[in-house]
Amino acid sequence: MFDLTGKVAVVTGASRGLGREDALTLARLGADVVITDILLEDDPDLRTTAEGANSVLAQVAAAQGWVYANATAEEIRRMGRRSTAIKMDVTDRDQIREVFARVKELFGRIDILVNNAATLDHTAQIPNQDYRLWDRDIAVNLTGSFNCTKEVWPYMVEQQWGRIVFMSSVAGTLGGFGQASYSATKAGVIGLARTAALEGGRYNITANAVVPGIILSEAGQAAAQSNPMYERFKNRTVFKRFGEPSHIAATVAFLCTEEAGYITGAAIEVAGGIPLFTA
Repeated sequence: MFDLTGKVAVVTGASRGLGREDALTLARLGADVVITDILLEDDPDLRTTAEGANSVLAQVAAAQGWVYANATAEEIRRMGRRSTAIKMDVTDRDQIREVFARVKELFGRIDILVNNAATLDHTAQIPNQDYRLWDRDIAVNLTGSFNCTKEVWPYMVEQQWGRIVFMSSVAGTLGGFGQASYSATKAGVIGLARTAALEGGRYNITANAVVPGIILSEAGQAAAQSNPMYERFKNRTVFKRFGEPSHIAATVAFLCTEEAGYITGAAIEVAGGIPLFTA
């Protein structure tokens, strides 16, 4: 069960955090995996690229050395799988088209797309939301997922098989105080996933959204240590603890298997029960 041998996956935003763990988990199940990200550790212009992304998290990742795109690809190759890391900006449609064509040429097919790339550093109440950062979040989190889905679609239709996983958030299902742009985009990708599910069914393409709570990625750990609100968030969970990237990755990987072939249009919470009314 749960064998992805022979499948080819593309994971966006996979140089670190949840995307990296998704990629490694798919490879452990047998898939060949393409790592895409705007940040690659061997990029001589890494700091400039991070600054150009207008993202505090990208700049912190570059400064702290939280960029493992090539290292992740190498780790996957050591498992006996094929893998490569490719620089890709999910807001650049021409670049996405070129990258997917290159993946098809190198690997022969594209079976799985994990729309993981996202920004989440815009925190302000609605009167103070920055128009520029609102537009950035829409462009990356929502339109970026659409761009990648649109460009991978013909390959999946051609082979009459595909798995598309969108990364949402409990901020998208519950709302997030001071997170208008992030919450709106994460709600939007659920609608996009369900539409892709409706349109993809006739081609044996499934589309689902994973809805994480607070997960201890590199950025999550840093936030939990510096923001006293995170103790309150932790106590909202049933388990009184945060999740691990492996919890998300296992769910993503399952949704990509044959065994999950009758699951589509779902929004699956991996949030430790945060949405429940707990004592």
